[in-house]
Amino acid sequence: MRLISWNVQWGRSAHGDVNLSRTIDEARRLADFDVLCMQEVTRGFSVLAGHPGDDQFAELADLLPGYTVLGAIGADLAPLKLDAPAAPRRQFGNALATRLPIERVIRHSLPWPADPEAPSMQRVALEAVLRAPGGPLRVIVTHLEFYSVKQRLAQVNHLRAMQQEAAAHAARPAPAENAIGPFTDTGRPVSAIVCGDFNSAYDSEAYRRMLEPLDGSPSFIDAWTALHPNQTPPMTAGVYDKAQWSDGPLTCDFLFVTEDLRTRLRSCEIDGATRASDHQPIVLEMD
Repeated sequence: MRLISWNVQWGRSAHGDVNLSRTIDEARRLADFDVLCMQEVTRGFSVLAGHPGDDQFAELADLLPGYTVLGAIGADLAPLKLDAPAAPRRQFGNALATRLPIERVIRHSLPWPADPEAPSMQRVALEAVLRAPGGPLRVIVTHLEFYSVKQRLAQVNHLRAMQQEAAAHAARPAPAENAIGPFTDTGRPVSAIVCGDFNSAYDSEAYRRMLEPLDGSPSFIDAWTALHPNQTPPMTAGVYDKAQWSDGPLTCDFLFVTEDLRTRLRSCEIDGATRASDHQPIVLEMD
């Protein structure tokens, strides 16, 4: 299974122009991917820099025939002109595209504790239970708060609690009420991938918190460092876009997997060549 995680910045390159088709072409150059996890996908946000299209989730579906495109909205805001009833809502979130069978989809709103010192937005984690070649697993794509350390730590804690909840469902599943209704078997795979833009520097408090032991569940490991022991991962944001990242580049995009998947990892690389976003993509291959 090949998976790419990438903050695509609504298709905006390091040079500032928006072209979502170019983003997908770059993803295809990187790998014949089974799963593409994207952050910063928009709908109704044409006012953003570079002027993205009105519905990038629909654009992705058109650009990726043979894939199912899932979306999860974090920030969901009214149009700038409330007296324009036809104007779309302004929505900002994550997308997951896959050609693998999807068993279940869960959209998790992440905590948003008050922090009056920092601008912020509602954040979300998109979870898909996939029938992968090596066995079923959960893939979660997320994007944590940029400005507020308090909010990022709360969101990391919630991601960890989500894993413990899934492990409890796996250990003690409830049977389905019947064969056709929404009350289905609650069993979920323990095995999980959590990827995205964590807006937390490598070895920061939030990063280390993600790796702490979990009661009742395999703990998370960083797939890149697991396959590159004793090495520091390369920068993943601001490598080419110096205007937005005037303080210098940062390593803040990660791909965590549960410990039980360690032996299935084959490669995990951060592409340092593409300039199709202000972030660099992570490419994972596993059995």
